[in-house]
Amino acid sequence: MPRLFSELWQYRHFVISSIRNELKSRFARSKLGGLWVIVNPLSQVLIYALILSNVLAAKMPGVDNTYGYAIYLMAGLLAWSLFIEIITRCLNLFIVQGNLMKKMSFPRITLPCIVTGSCLLNYILLFSAMLVIFVFLGHQFSLVMLWLLPLTLIVVALALGIGLTLGILNVFLRDIGQVVPIIIQVWFWFTPIVYPESIIPENYRHLMNLNPMYVIVSAYHKALVFNEAPQVLGIAIVSVVAVALLLLSLFVFFRANAEMVDVL
Repeated sequence: MPRLFSELWQYRHFVISSIRNELKSRFARSKLGGLWVIVNPLSQVLIYALILSNVLAAKMPGVDNTYGYAIYLMAGLLAWSLFIEIITRCLNLFIVQGNLMKKMSFPRITLPCIVTGSCLLNYILLFSAMLVIFVFLGHQFSLVMLWLLPLTLIVVALALGIGLTLGILNVFLRDIGQVVPIIIQVWFWFTPIVYPESIIPENYRHLMNLNPMYVIVSAYHKALVFNEAPQVLGIAIVSVVAVALLLLSLFVFFRANAEMVDVL
């Protein structure tokens, strides 16, 4: 583990420049350039805020706001978007970067770090756009929002632990890349993002605790929508699971690092 941090620190400029170059390449031939980074997430949250709330006329219990449903939906999507983007990009990371891994000598662990940094940048921009929308909708905030800092770290650890492991397995068994998107779709609908958890029957609600993203998304809802502190016990359990998965993925990565290059 000390060697890991030493290599990352030694190649920190490579990681930072790669994230910056990736951002630039996305808008290289665009007239508006980097403004699309704000326009895209802003248009997304505007759709949720203006269209969904008005068309569906949905009101959330416990939220004294006409656009309560949109606020609830955006809060859940904020957590889910970061989680899924990291997993999705890590899934094909080593396959996409196969030529680079074979031709250049560098710490391979920098690749998932670059992906994570890029996803975090998108997350921050999306969160900033959402805050602007929340203000326009008249939603009140409190210091409970500071819970988003540790919650974001937990999401990153959980997503990276899952995504890195799946990315390694996908190198050796390409069926993984076909199955994971299906699982993600099912996982999404088993997480209360587009519907309130209150509609889940009482007899089955306790089973939702087996879904780590249920705990995280609920915590986002409490902090952003209801201005309440999330349940510490549930967050602590998910944190342990996330760290365990991350450590497992790093172990698998270092064991399979050389073999991946041969297969690619």
